[in-house]
Amino acid sequence: MKILVTGGAGFIGSHLTEHLLARGDSVDCLDNFNDYYEPRIKRLNLEQARQWDGFRLIEGDILDVALLKELFAKNGYTKVVHLAARAGVRPSIQDPLLYERVNVQGTLNLLEQCRLHNIDRFIVASSSSVYGNNKKVPFHEDDPVDNPISPYAATKKATELVSYTYHHLYQLSVTCLRFFTVYGPRQRPDMAIHKFTRLIHAGKPLPVFGTGQMRRDFTYVDDVIQGLVAAIDRCQGYRIYNLGESQTIDLLSLIHLLEKQLQKKANLDFQPEQPGDVAVTYADITRARDELDYHPQTPLEVGIIQFVNWFLQTLNR
Repeated sequence: MKILVTGGAGFIGSHLTEHLLARGDSVDCLDNFNDYYEPRIKRLNLEQARQWDGFRLIEGDILDVALLKELFAKNGYTKVVHLAARAGVRPSIQDPLLYERVNVQGTLNLLEQCRLHNIDRFIVASSSSVYGNNKKVPFHEDDPVDNPISPYAATKKATELVSYTYHHLYQLSVTCLRFFTVYGPRQRPDMAIHKFTRLIHAGKPLPVFGTGQMRRDFTYVDDVIQGLVAAIDRCQGYRIYNLGESQTIDLLSLIHLLEKQLQKKANLDFQPEQPGDVAVTYADITRARDELDYHPQTPLEVGIIQFVNWFLQTLNR
């Protein structure tokens, strides 16, 4: 298969690209290397992928319609895995128009090319943030998601909606994957586990918003990749899946796990709650387990060890 992976130089995208190449697929990785975080980090993410003959890196933007037209016309893609997006809840509050343009318009640009070139499967990254402050836990895919509390969450909900429209109008098979706080080697430096690890290791103040009792469903990247690959292979009709660990931990307990592994004490800096932050994320993975054979294998305590080891090994890079 020849697969286009957008955002393929990112955290999840680079892991997926390597997995697809290892099983014999050809992968075109489309990434614009924006400055949301250091582009050099994303280039390092692709070190292993570059060793494969079936890999090609395309530096470009999903907002560049002319580029997309050329890529789809010339390359015979059978599937598109759309991971490219502006990420982060808090930055989306500062620049909502950018998030709408990249996350919604960019997705529509890809969907149009899928329609024009008869692509049979479109797999798109959504987010647990679409559930907002849902009081019912764990979150199920059929729960109402009409009350997003950040522009980022609203754009991810919009991505699911426009994807359904293309399925309905053009019979494009679409799978939307709601990721639950994915972590592991190469995790983005702005995400909690990576940020907390860096601050604890450096002995710097670690900001804790609110009381530290917010709970998250942290999912190890290898488990998410297993679910993603199954979604690529089984994408049929229109489906939404939660990809989480289906276990939660509060923020202070997470920090204690990191302290233990780093053998350093965190310098906690308690601050007011932040707009857009949800109280809990918690995935019901029954559907993914039944339909994708999705079975997370990495408990948080094990995943933290693997992440910290990677962090220490790559610190000087």
